[in-house]
Amino acid sequence: MSERILIAGCGDVGERVARLLLARGYEVYAMRRHPPEGTDAIRWLQADLTRPETLAALPGGIARVAFLPTPDARAPEAYRAVFVDGLRNLLDVLDETALRRLVFASSSAVYGEHGDAWVDETTPPAPLNFNGQVMWEAEQWLAGKPFQAVALRLAGLYGPRHLQLIDRLRAGQVRAPRTQQHWANRIHVDDAAAAIAHLLALSNPHSVYVGVDDTPLPLNVLYDDLARMVGAPPVADGPAPANVGSKRLSNARLRASGFQVHWSDARDGYAHLLGAAR
Repeated sequence: MSERILIAGCGDVGERVARLLLARGYEVYAMRRHPPEGTDAIRWLQADLTRPETLAALPGGIARVAFLPTPDARAPEAYRAVFVDGLRNLLDVLDETALRRLVFASSSAVYGEHGDAWVDETTPPAPLNFNGQVMWEAEQWLAGKPFQAVALRLAGLYGPRHLQLIDRLRAGQVRAPRTQQHWANRIHVDDAAAAIAHLLALSNPHSVYVGVDDTPLPLNVLYDDLARMVGAPPVADGPAPANVGSKRLSNARLRASGFQVHWSDARDGYAHLLGAAR
């Protein structure tokens, strides 16, 4: 009998993870507040992490969990509701004697300002904003649980449903610092999903991985290249994003585990999405 896997918070990335797991023979349950209608190999569950009473009917025997919720808003209370309280609500109803592993989709926002320095899993977290602070709190709480918890600290996602940056470039709404370098880090949604599926099955994983492509770029280089790609106005000089921090993220640990991203450079990934020349 195949193992039961639960995708807790199954949005765009979660559906991609679910499809990969189904192809590998797992029994996949996917939890969403408003699941899609119709028949599907994914076993959809209607539940809300912030409402414990909706979690009572979750199936037993869940062996692995991918925790991938999306907050209702970019606000401290919304993040805490799903990543801290929602995580506790879920684990209160799951059988921890059956649960072997939980992969927590964390964020590179747990890191602070590092200038031009390389950042990896050994770099101490020092979040500059509430999102990183909440993620780091959840990671620390998970570290004390009896099952194997793995945090994947994802960089900025892009993909078919994640093209807001392109819209802003075309509207001339994007700025980038040019006198002081600020590093950008990205990962394609398909690579993020593949990394999550990889870590759910990996033998003897580390407790933390950085989820990013192979090519961190100065922010102005990334924006300039994307603007040229889509015929957008030149990117004006401006301040670095607030409360983000400059850092060059390394995926060396993830690569050493046997994983390889398909889109090693975000500019190639964007070019493919947009049908544009690099």
